[in-house]
Amino acid sequence: MRLFAALFVAAAALHAAAPSMTLWYRQPAAKWVEAMPLGNGRLGATVFGGIAAEHLQLNEGTVWAGRQLDRNNPEAYKSLPEIRRLLFAGKVLEAQAIADKTMIGIPRRLPPYQSLGDLTLTFSGQADAAGYRRELDLETGIARVTYTSGGAHFTREYFSSAPDQVIVMRLTCDRPGGISFVANMTRQQDSQIAAASPGDLLLTGQAIARDARHEGWGDKGGARFRADLRAFPEGGTVTAMGDRLTVEHANSVTLLLAAATDAFGGNPADACEKYLSSAKKPFADLRAAHIADHQKLFRRMEFVLDAPSGPDLPTDERLKRVQAGATDLQLEMQYFQFGRYLLIAGSRPGGLPATLQGLWNDSMEPSWDSKYTININTEMNYWPAEVCNLSETHLPLFDLLERTRESGRRTAREMYGAGGFVIHHNTDIWAHTEPLDGVGSGIWPMGAAWLSLHMWEHYDFGRDKAFLRDRAYAVMKEATQFFLDYMVDDGQGHLLTGPSISPENSFKVEGKTAKLTMGPYMDTEIARDLFSRVIQASELLGIDADFRAKVTTARAKLMPFKIGKYGQLQEWIEDYDEGEPSHRHVSHLYAVYPSTQISVRGTPDLAKAARTSLERRLNAGGARTGWSRAWVINLWARFEDGNQAHENLLALLRNSTLPNMFDTHPPFQIDGNFGGTSGMAEMLLQTQSGEIAFLPALPAAWPSGRVNGLRARGAVDVDLVWNNGRATSAVLHPHIDALYKLRAPKGQTLACPETVQLHAGRDYPITFR
Repeated sequence: MRLFAALFVAAAALHAAAPSMTLWYRQPAAKWVEAMPLGNGRLGATVFGGIAAEHLQLNEGTVWAGRQLDRNNPEAYKSLPEIRRLLFAGKVLEAQAIADKTMIGIPRRLPPYQSLGDLTLTFSGQADAAGYRRELDLETGIARVTYTSGGAHFTREYFSSAPDQVIVMRLTCDRPGGISFVANMTRQQDSQIAAASPGDLLLTGQAIARDARHEGWGDKGGARFRADLRAFPEGGTVTAMGDRLTVEHANSVTLLLAAATDAFGGNPADACEKYLSSAKKPFADLRAAHIADHQKLFRRMEFVLDAPSGPDLPTDERLKRVQAGATDLQLEMQYFQFGRYLLIAGSRPGGLPATLQGLWNDSMEPSWDSKYTININTEMNYWPAEVCNLSETHLPLFDLLERTRESGRRTAREMYGAGGFVIHHNTDIWAHTEPLDGVGSGIWPMGAAWLSLHMWEHYDFGRDKAFLRDRAYAVMKEATQFFLDYMVDDGQGHLLTGPSISPENSFKVEGKTAKLTMGPYMDTEIARDLFSRVIQASELLGIDADFRAKVTTARAKLMPFKIGKYGQLQEWIEDYDEGEPSHRHVSHLYAVYPSTQISVRGTPDLAKAARTSLERRLNAGGARTGWSRAWVINLWARFEDGNQAHENLLALLRNSTLPNMFDTHPPFQIDGNFGGTSGMAEMLLQTQSGEIAFLPALPAAWPSGRVNGLRARGAVDVDLVWNNGRATSAVLHPHIDALYKLRAPKGQTLACPETVQLHAGRDYPITFR
């Protein structure tokens, strides 16, 4: 084994060295979507890198307006039988009108996640600069700005430390006494700024929804927040007065910024002081602790493509070349790792999960309120968490899901007369579960079900039976109980959800377009997965035999798939024409990805129909948004068409990527970053259907390369090398004792049995023919 491992390393060494994981720019950011993101899962910043004036936009993950309310519409349960009767009778528009009046929560919108504020450092005598460089090192999680001004060389470093829970800024100059600046913190609304002790500046306030769109929330308050900036100069002086902090003639300065809210109780002032006191240590110690913590996660994976080095250009210029038609494999490698970086920076145990914008939002009224849209977007945020070996980043999502259970029980009971718990298509920090916005998006009761399946995925990739027993099973069971009570018989022996929608598409009926229906196929697909996982979990744990029998009976009554008049996989039970053939959602293709119900090998006829659906959607102009394009990459990977997957990766870079590499809907929306990273992983390794498939969708554009540290279902890490389009060697690193089925790439065979017994801690080498 050791000899093979040495040979594997030698083979990998024949390939290109790992590329630079540094994004860099020749100029400061002119706008927010050019700034560099930092985060520790709770405290975030985007760094503009200005010369005369530096700007950091700040976020603390719990700065949300509003609070938890009972938003359940009191008319919902009374109107439910009539809405269902009308839908079964084909009177869709009448049902939809009633549902919009009686089922949407009150208020109709949820409150927003808001920016904490902005920090500005205004420097003296640094208007002109030469040799400017602004960079973000993904491997260390450190942003850096360097330049020369007035004959002196200036360096700034920035990071958001998870170990010390502060943002750290270090300013140095090679000329003694060369650093002088005025620091100020501001916020667009509902805040106060004041100096405290000689080296402290405070920003305090409350998150309040003031936009007219949030009628009903403006008087409901929100999280009270505090940000505390503290300066530690070496040489020179520091004073704080009024709304500013002034440093004069320092040799170097370390700035620490702490922030906290009372969203979950506690005193923000006490929390900030605790963070700052704990972080009062040498800068070198803060930096070393941060790097060690970050690299513990980041270095679990390496992805290297053999590629020409190409011109040494800044990231934004390289992106422009790709947008003009070039291919840049180094940029693709960086894009993959940037998705992992954002998950490390934006979602850590003990914090909140990534919102539509992750941790980063510069607005008081962000698009879609920067909340949790759980009919695809939040789930996509976590698609790379397990396969890209960042399972800890998944935990905040489970914490939020568990907090929704109390509200979700009330919504299940009051809206549907059902047990269990339910969430509709959005939730927030306050764990709201009721429908919102309107019929076209809000009446979709599958959120808890889909999110609970992420708990199964976490188990399946890690095989921690204690997690399954102590956390996941209870949540999945309760989500299942809701469907056992809520679903209704269609009169032909099938159980249907409804009223519901196929997010967020419409169909043509009665000469108009409508959305509300009974039993849209995505609902059935999610229910089938949920029922199957609960059955499997109860068998593994040896519990709940009676409940398992009920779920097994219900699963057998779910509507089977249908193929429509165009040879497509039907999105609805009726073979409706779509109201918008190019719609960004491809909800019925959930069965292909992220589910495994349809596959090219297991269900070829259904896979052909699903592929037809995707082709029709794309031919009509679909996938115009970043996250939709990212989903398409994953779908093509599951169809084992690597070239199509890569073409859509290029489309994601060319049409939906901002200068700082953020994804855009438009506007900025982070799910596309995570979906893009997930899709690239799916091209290299797939582990559905009980087997580990090597290079299932390798594109011609990636003829040679290597990947280390991908995680497969069954708790096994995978290293893999390929050359000229053919796998050459792999090593499996199992974390448990288990039997694994292996599949070689197309056109190759394994030089070992297809089924192997692996043992925890013992590497297993593989070669290919």
